[in-house]
Amino acid sequence: MAIPKNWMADLPRKTLVAAILIALALTALMLGGVALWLLAVIAGLLMMAEWADLARVEPKQKRIALFALSVPLAILSPLAAGPDFFAMGLIAGAAFFVAAVTRQGQLALGVAYVGVPVAALLAIRNLPDGAMLAFWSLAIVWATDIGAYFAGRLIGGPKLMPRLSPNKTWAGLGGGMVAAWLTGMAFSTYGGLDLRLALLSPLLAIVAQAGDLYESGLKRKAGVKDSGTILPGHGGVLDRLDGVVTVAPIAFILILIADHFA
Repeated sequence: MAIPKNWMADLPRKTLVAAILIALALTALMLGGVALWLLAVIAGLLMMAEWADLARVEPKQKRIALFALSVPLAILSPLAAGPDFFAMGLIAGAAFFVAAVTRQGQLALGVAYVGVPVAALLAIRNLPDGAMLAFWSLAIVWATDIGAYFAGRLIGGPKLMPRLSPNKTWAGLGGGMVAAWLTGMAFSTYGGLDLRLALLSPLLAIVAQAGDLYESGLKRKAGVKDSGTILPGHGGVLDRLDGVVTVAPIAFILILIADHFA
């Protein structure tokens, strides 16, 4: 087992920024309503801007995408329609609009890539026990990141997908899945989470890592290390929320299935 030199050098800064982001997210989750929607909208627009930069589109096309995405994000407000099928239809409509106007398929994909998880997270929060369920969805991503980080650094071993991300290992994936399972069981034991959802937490860890790998592929294609620089030690908002993007919609589907077969 070879531990990379100075692998903990940037850990304090990463930890501080992560702690601030987690505190902000938890506060918004507990408040719900406009507070959570506003935070989700800000994060969504920042992610869309970073996505446009990765797609290397013209500034005008970037503005079109941001304006188009703003429409469904506004409708997601609890003061408007909220996260329902109408809002989802608007997200699809906004993506088609961007594709038709800009002729940039990747830019249009970004509208859905950002809009769908925002809608899913808000929809989860609106469910009975929504605060706990949304917290579980986010906590799975955080636990996966932490477990993968330490297992990957301490154990190392074969790379997961070196063409996309040279630092990710199978050990890291395993560590993330174990951390996700422990987190899910803790939510089941102490938070009342459906045991079936708790047992599916490792699946969400795989989904989170898939989101991370997908974004790594986008960055590699664009020839950049991070999607942005707004978060010290973490890069951009896309870098920090890549797992949430993929986990939120899948978690929402799993919650609905578990509720249907309750």
